[in-house]
Amino acid sequence: TTPLLTPPLANELNAMDDKSRFIQQGLENAREAARELAASDDQTVRKVLYDLAEKTLANSAEVLEANALDLARMPEEDPKYDRLLLNPGRLEAICSDLRSVADLPAPVGEILETKILDNGLELSKVRVPMGVIAVIFESRPNVTFDVFALCLKTRNACVLKGSSDAHDTNRVVVRLMHEVLLENGIIPDCVFLAPPEREWLPKILNAVGFIDLAIPRGSQGLIDFVRDNARIPVIETGAGIVHTYVDSSADLAMAKAIITNAKTRRVSVCNALDCLVLHRDLLPELPELMKEMGDTHEVEVFADEEAYRALEGQYSGSLNPAAEQHFGQEFLSLKMSIKTVDDLDEALEHIHRYSSKHSEAIVAADPETIERFLNRVDAAAVYANTSTAFTDGGQFGMGAEIGISTQKLHARGPMALPELTSYKWVVRGDGQIRAAS
Repeated sequence: TTPLLTPPLANELNAMDDKSRFIQQGLENAREAARELAASDDQTVRKVLYDLAEKTLANSAEVLEANALDLARMPEEDPKYDRLLLNPGRLEAICSDLRSVADLPAPVGEILETKILDNGLELSKVRVPMGVIAVIFESRPNVTFDVFALCLKTRNACVLKGSSDAHDTNRVVVRLMHEVLLENGIIPDCVFLAPPEREWLPKILNAVGFIDLAIPRGSQGLIDFVRDNARIPVIETGAGIVHTYVDSSADLAMAKAIITNAKTRRVSVCNALDCLVLHRDLLPELPELMKEMGDTHEVEVFADEEAYRALEGQYSGSLNPAAEQHFGQEFLSLKMSIKTVDDLDEALEHIHRYSSKHSEAIVAADPETIERFLNRVDAAAVYANTSTAFTDGGQFGMGAEIGISTQKLHARGPMALPELTSYKWVVRGDGQIRAAS
């Protein structure tokens, strides 16, 4: 296939006199490339993703060098630092995800429903690509890979609006993507890396007729800005303000393992625990529940009055009285709050008040308590007796995710291949005409 007018593979924007024109050309090219991409076969798409995994590992030194340049501009204590960081292990995991997505069944063309009307018309409801999807994200170079893989598998062109934090990494990664696409006969314009500066975001959000869907991934401020300023459809992938309620019936060893994993496995991700909600009967057990948090991980705790008294002198980490702002906060660091409650109803009220509707969990042995929690909590993912760390497209068997949707229209929870498609009605007839009314 003859490529369209493709922007520079490395997006060398210093040579462009007019970034606005550059963006407009990139959006126009992406729209045209989406039409061509819709006709691509899955065998070619699968090969592209496998080739990208191979090329990424072969060029890992260049990718990591670019990532080091990005990291050098960010203080290590910044909660986004860990999100930005790439290393050989993380690159291997990214490439594994690319292969996993490649091997998944392609949803495009799936027949969702068929029916024959009384007049003989044959109707089929068929999955089709969205078209062009824009993803606006911060400090997460793995998102660049995930978006590309999921969009390509669903035959969607993608517009990547990363932040300046990760731009050196993104430039190298998108160049590798363009090279692999060209090598496999697919128009590279189906991936467009927009300028990283925030000032250009409104041009993306106002691209009516060129972008079919925008998905923000990042801070609550970014998500709010996209929602409030977009003239194109938006799916929110919200911040994760995550609670785990430990009931009086809980197995304490299980509870300790679950909350420690949920908090400390990786603190910069949106499914990490922010607030432990504890049944009052378990206050004597709180020092043991938090022991590993303090001794091994040095988690800073903001405890309500009762929890503070229970931990005072018995917690090796930093212990502080909780203030109102410590509840309903996504910490993205080794910090957490503790709220003491009388019963499940009070736990449900607390979670309802402060939840971002991302991931919420209960640890309990009583079946009725578990079922009430699972039925009553309004969140994209609700858990019983396991860690919220599993809210992840790869962990859910989706290969990867484009985000965790916290809204309720079209998609909710980890968004993967089916959520990146729409559908159309295909109607077959044999000369039928509709009578005048």
